[in-house]
Amino acid sequence: MNDKFLRESFDQIGIDLTDKQVSQLDRFYEMIIEKNKVMNLTKITDYDDTVTKHFVDSVSVVLLDDDIYIKNRFSEGASVIDVGTGAGFPGIPLKIVFPEIKLTLLDSVNKKLNFLRDVCKELNLDDVTIIHGRAEDIAHQKDTRETFDFCLSRAVGNLATLSEYCLPFVRKNGFFISYKSERAEEELSLCKHAFSELRGKLIQEATFDLPYSDISRTLLLIMKTGNTPKIYPRKAGTPSKSPL
Repeated sequence: MNDKFLRESFDQIGIDLTDKQVSQLDRFYEMIIEKNKVMNLTKITDYDDTVTKHFVDSVSVVLLDDDIYIKNRFSEGASVIDVGTGAGFPGIPLKIVFPEIKLTLLDSVNKKLNFLRDVCKELNLDDVTIIHGRAEDIAHQKDTRETFDFCLSRAVGNLATLSEYCLPFVRKNGFFISYKSERAEEELSLCKHAFSELRGKLIQEATFDLPYSDISRTLLLIMKTGNTPKIYPRKAGTPSKSPL
């Protein structure tokens, strides 16, 4: 493992890692590689690639404009839900860098969540809630609906579909942040109705290259402007088959 590369990569996004955080990220990498032998967690196994494409990418939300004071909000204990967390991205790297956040990890694959329970125990990550289920169901539960300051998702999918999964979790004046691998103008042009229905408003679109790579990334910052109608999200499968 190349801790110098790890530190320098995070420096590129304005994060000065502590020795503890370096140790936690390195151990997280080791656990991913070990578990990946028996479970399909990720196709990316090279250390440097993992740092760039998973760790730094997960924390790249700090590159959004300071108008919403995202670093301060995370440092002050914002509530964050990671929808479709998979192997723990972006949630686990964010929790390591901003240990104050109140993190919820949601996924429909229980085997992956069992792995994340082991990760949280091994890395001594406190104030992490792990939920097994579909976003379409969990977003209708009283203790999770419209309760979070931030909803984050690196999940691959149509933006209108992801918005229907994610915006119902966000409280009024909170934010949904979608990680996209390319410019999102076309998707955004098709999302006007979805945003109107779900009570979301695009605040910022930030496009940048990941450090030490030619990989372009786009972050979409969507503000929750009001209460999402109770019919959303629709039953399982509908948001993807018939996007708003």
